[in-house]
Amino acid sequence: MNIIVTGSIAYDYLMTFPGRFADYILPDQLDRISLSFLVDEMRRQRGGCAANVAYSLALLDERPRIMATAGQDFGEYRQWLEQHGVDTSLIRDEPDLFTASFFVNTDQGGHQIASFYTGAMARARELSFHDLETGEIDLAVISPNDPQAMVKYPAECQELGIPYLYDPSQQIIRLTGDDLQKGLEGCDLLVVNDYEFELLRGKTGLSAEVIRHTPSRACVVTLGAEGSLIWAKGKTYNIPAVPPKRSNDPTGVGDAFRAGLLKGLALGLSWDLTGRMGALAATYALEQTGPQNHHYTLADFIARFRDRFDDDQALDVLLL
Repeated sequence: MNIIVTGSIAYDYLMTFPGRFADYILPDQLDRISLSFLVDEMRRQRGGCAANVAYSLALLDERPRIMATAGQDFGEYRQWLEQHGVDTSLIRDEPDLFTASFFVNTDQGGHQIASFYTGAMARARELSFHDLETGEIDLAVISPNDPQAMVKYPAECQELGIPYLYDPSQQIIRLTGDDLQKGLEGCDLLVVNDYEFELLRGKTGLSAEVIRHTPSRACVVTLGAEGSLIWAKGKTYNIPAVPPKRSNDPTGVGDAFRAGLLKGLALGLSWDLTGRMGALAATYALEQTGPQNHHYTLADFIARFRDRFDDDQALDVLLL
């Protein structure tokens, strides 16, 4: 499947707080909130939504192309992606800027408080689908990115007839309700988590029912440890999560889920199996610290899938 993944490329600075944020947030004083959390640990990891999705797609034997912008410090990261099966030919270097940076603090309950520095990502708006051989594109992924790029790309995909997965997630706050509605109305798939779904509903003024049935193929809402829900062609699919062997870091778990979902679609599998592929791909990411430190072979993936689910040998197609 010829997939173009757009979105952020970033270095993630992952911090761990040995407590729970909720214990220090006073609900009656939110208008005066001023907090500082002393963290026990910090790690720098390769990240960014586009790179994370592409990395897990490559593990599942796809060769995704990333269309994005990166900074002067991207050289080693580019090599890493290429070595792991990702096509970086559409990534443009910005030698006068640094690659975007994501600073996230995770508490003992897995809750996160994050900030994002745009860096080179701010120039993603200068890239265009009009510069590509669009007839060869099966699907585009529009994930969190420079806000202007996130307005531009859906419009271009609609003009060019390119199906796209719409994932506004972290940028719902920055985009206007009108921009979000336009991106939603033309999409093939919508994928957000349950909190983001409510933000999307509030900013667009659309009802939950309308949002669920607007994408032409499906609306997918992830629910963390409770799994996910898929609304497709008038049916609802309740997808269970795959329990992790250990739970390390939730950063990038949603991106891995999207990769598993996309691979299921590429194989033409049912929504039940496609959702479960997303669930397992997400769990692999959850078990490691950082969004690109999980590894598995296709045989490993199938064996673990069958430990949990019955695919009636449908996943054998992965090995062909």
